[in-house]
This record gives sequence, structure tokens and C-alpha cells, in this order.
Amino acid sequence: MSDHATTAGHGLGPVLFVDDEEDLRAAAGQALALDDLETRLCAGAAEALPHLSTTFPGVLVTDIRMPGMDGIALMNEALARDPDLPVIVVTGHGDVDLAVRSMRQGAYDFIEKPYAPARLVETVRRALDKRRLTLENRALRAAASGDAEADDPIAARLHGQSAPMRALRRHLRAVAATDADVLIEGPTGTGKELAARALHEAGNRAERPFVQINCAALPADLIESELFGHESGAFPGATRPRYGKFEHARGGTVFLDEIDSLPLALQAKLLHVVQNREVTRLGSNEAVPLDLRFIAASKRDLGAAATEGSFRADLLYRLNVVTVRMPGLDARREDIPLLFLRLLTDACRRAGRPVPEVSGDALSDIAARDWPGHVRELRNAAERVALGLDIDDGPEAIGGPAPRALSDRMAAHEKTLIAATLAAHGGSVKATYEALGLSRKALYEKMQRHGLDRSDYRSDD
Repeated sequence: MSDHATTAGHGLGPVLFVDDEEDLRAAAGQALALDDLETRLCAGAAEALPHLSTTFPGVLVTDIRMPGMDGIALMNEALARDPDLPVIVVTGHGDVDLAVRSMRQGAYDFIEKPYAPARLVETVRRALDKRRLTLENRALRAAASGDAEADDPIAARLHGQSAPMRALRRHLRAVAATDADVLIEGPTGTGKELAARALHEAGNRAERPFVQINCAALPADLIESELFGHESGAFPGATRPRYGKFEHARGGTVFLDEIDSLPLALQAKLLHVVQNREVTRLGSNEAVPLDLRFIAASKRDLGAAATEGSFRADLLYRLNVVTVRMPGLDARREDIPLLFLRLLTDACRRAGRPVPEVSGDALSDIAARDWPGHVRELRNAAERVALGLDIDDGPEAIGGPAPRALSDRMAAHEKTLIAATLAAHGGSVKATYEALGLSRKALYEKMQRHGLDRSDYRSDD
């Protein structure tokens, strides 16, 4: 059976089965499939992690002894994301202490090797029933309370448990509920388009069009026709009338990407559209009213551009009713390990390749790197690894940090490792010092030295 094989499950969620031994994965997959249970087989924690969230409808079954992230660490991460997720651990003969420890830390049940297929199926079905009831109760509570986060497109698009990302999601949720125009600023590769789409999907215009306009890519000779539309005969070649992009977006959202690239002459015409919510097609004198929300994005500081005279200040003041600033990866290094695993899994799925195991040391090294291209550059690195290449293979090598004193580099590496482990365990100090092999006192001293606060890494948004 393929590690990606699935079967119908008659309304029950999937069984995420994790074991580094191929024969055991195949046997378990066959047993579960024969009982008509949907099954996803994973060779390690890296393959399983991207599936786990508060909305994951199934259960996790994991072997304890695995290379890289072991089953206990995987269980702790799963429970940090959703404390109600049923986790079944598989222990080797004689691993009674590990089984007891897993139950104390929140495991739903454990199965001792060698086990009968019927025992596995029975335990999994009980866990799936529990999961189904948990999610049904959550949905009922959310419906009763009007919980806006029960189905949250903002969390679905913008991942990470660092303080900057939690603050960003809170800001976007508050803004999404309004019709205010928004300016999104941030370096290339930080996810400005994702934030714009999330705002649209979380707002009251979600069922209406989302029209993206890349201002830097518009052809200079057709830019006005593309945006405003034209009437028949407005210019040579205009044989019939045409809606512009603004009219196509009526009732929805216009996303003006790279608005800092828009020529000054066109900025004046855009100002009229934004200010009056109306557009006049080329060759016409009749204004067409528009019901639109504008979201603009810029990699430059438009305030500074307005001061320099390369961007109209009056247009800036119309667009930046609300300003959202996207954090770079350097501001949220603790998000990098899980973000890389998510990107790697997506890349492997697209390429039809198995997800390779990535060790904790390798993830720590990835988190310690400088990523001047931010998430876009991290995605490119994941694509290379998915294709079996070295992380630095490609037309452009990934630049490392500038040379620093050894003590500074060691301190930065230690801080990143502790932050990443805190994030992986939802801010749990106990789970963190156990995973790092430290005493509680030693961990607290290091956290104080590096200015780390456990509350910044809790899994709640």
C-alpha cells in the first residue's frame, strides 16, 4: 500500500499513522483499510505535522521510538495545537515506562507491539468517535456564540505561533469586519498577497470578486484601458466596449499589488476612483458607480515615497485608512521550523515525492539562517529539498549571516533553538526543558538571558 493511500471512512475522519518502519506502516494501513477507514501513512513526524490543527477531523497514531522527532515529542506538539486531539501511541515490548509517561502527558491510549489488527482497529474507532463528538460540540458552541474563528481564513492562510504573527492575525480579524481601505506594507516575500486574500475571505465581500492588479506588470500603453475600461472607438483597435478591472470587481475587493510602481499620472486618476467610488471608461463621459473595497500593497515605505515626491500624498491618505505591516522571517524565527516543514510537505505533494525526514538539528540550522527573501525564499529552498537537491542548490545560493564572533553565533543559535522548541510545544516549559535535556532552572536562566517569554509561544491566537 502506498504511504499516501486512502479509503472511504463513512463519515469518520482520517487516521494519521506514523511509523518509520515501512513494513509496519503497510500492515497497519492494510488493517485499517480493510475496516473501511481512511488512512494516511507517514514515515516520520515531518510528514504528519502539516496535517495537525484544531480542525483536523481524525486521530493520530504514532510509534514512540523514531529518528528525529520521536513519538512523545510529536504527541506533545499535536496536543499543543489541539489538547482534545486523540493520540494513540505504539510502544515496543517492555516500554511500560514510556507508555505510562505518554498517558500522563495526554495520550488517549497506547498499544503494545506486537498487536493484533483487531486491537488497532477497535482503539482507532473509539478514538474517532470521540473526535467526531468533540468537533460536533465545538461547532455547536461556535454557532451558539457566533465565534468568528470557527472557520477562519486568516489562520488558514497566515501560519505561525510567534508573537508577531498572532498580533498580525488579531489585527486582520478586526479590520476584516469593516469596509475600510487597507495598505499592506512589507518586504518582498512576506506574504502581502496572502494577507489581502485573507482579508477579503474573512470580510462581508467574500462571495464577491477578488480582483488582483499587479501595478508593476501593467502594459504602459494599455494601462488605462485595463483599469478603467473603454468604449467602442475610444482608440485605434477598440472595436467594442470593454469593462475595466475596477468594474469587474464591483461588489468585491480590488487588490492593488506593488502600488508604489504606479506612474504619477495614473495615481491622480486612481485617486478620483478611490475618493468618489466611480469610474469613467475611456471614450465616455458617463461615470459608473462602484461598490468596492481597496487593498493596496507596497514593498516601499509609501510615507517616505510621498515625502520624496514619487508617490502622491493625497492618494496615500485615501488608501491607508488602516495600515498593516507584514513581519519578516527575521522577526519570527521560531516559526521557521514548522513553516519549512509545511512548505516542504506541500512541495513534495506537488512533485509526487515522499516527504524526506528532516532532523531537529537541520531545522535549527534552517531557523538560524538569514532569509532576505523571507517566506518566498524559504519556499524556494523547500522546493529544492523536495526535488532531492541540497538546500543551497539553484541559480542563486542562499546567503548566510555575516561573519560574527563565535560567542555571538553560539548565543544566537541557542536562542533560536530554545524559541523554536517553545513554539513547537505551545509555550510549555516542562515539555521544552525535557526536549532539550535541560533542568527547569537552566532553561529559565537561558530564557531570561535571551529575553524569551513563554507567553509569546502559547498556541492560542
